[in-house]
Amino acid sequence: MSRLFLLLTFPVLFDFTFSITFYLPVNLRKCLREEIHKDVLVTGEYEVSEQPNAKNNLKITDSSGHILYSKEDASKGKFAFTTEDYDMFEVCFESKSPLGTGRVTDQLVNLDMKHGVEAKNYEEIAKVEKLKPLEVELRRLEDLSESIVNDFAYMKKREEEMRDTNESTNIRVLYFSIFSMCCLIGLATWQVFYLRRFFKAKKLIE
Repeated sequence: MSRLFLLLTFPVLFDFTFSITFYLPVNLRKCLREEIHKDVLVTGEYEVSEQPNAKNNLKITDSSGHILYSKEDASKGKFAFTTEDYDMFEVCFESKSPLGTGRVTDQLVNLDMKHGVEAKNYEEIAKVEKLKPLEVELRRLEDLSESIVNDFAYMKKREEEMRDTNESTNIRVLYFSIFSMCCLIGLATWQVFYLRRFFKAKKLIE
């Protein structure tokens, strides 16, 4: 049974929502990768067109292989999870059929994913906390502002880490250059004394 892999990467800096539609051939696995920050709510909704001779599996994992969501014979549904750390997450759809490739038509997959502010259900929050429409909008803007601040704090932290790495690399290169220069000077000095002693032994110089 042949298996092919398709990886789509979505780097994410801010709260984001995206919708994607693609065809899933039989006995093929297609994956979408996305980088998401720590402690971020992720929700999704998917729908796969029906195909009597094929079954679809859905699996969501992190970079360590931990399964965050798994569904066999997935045709339509929703999923939700909260990230524990900044990581690369992978959403994979896999189609299986005993008939083999070319004998079953491709299936249409619709996937909608939201995370951060976009993933929160503010209508439900308004009902629970009995908030007015203006208060709900202010809550959403507050969450969005907090998310943006956290994103900029993360980017600043990454910039500091990269700067520290560059400085450390520059110091190592400097020390290596000094060490190399000392070795070359030592080697040149040794060659001078060796040749002087050699020529004296041959009585070519006094």
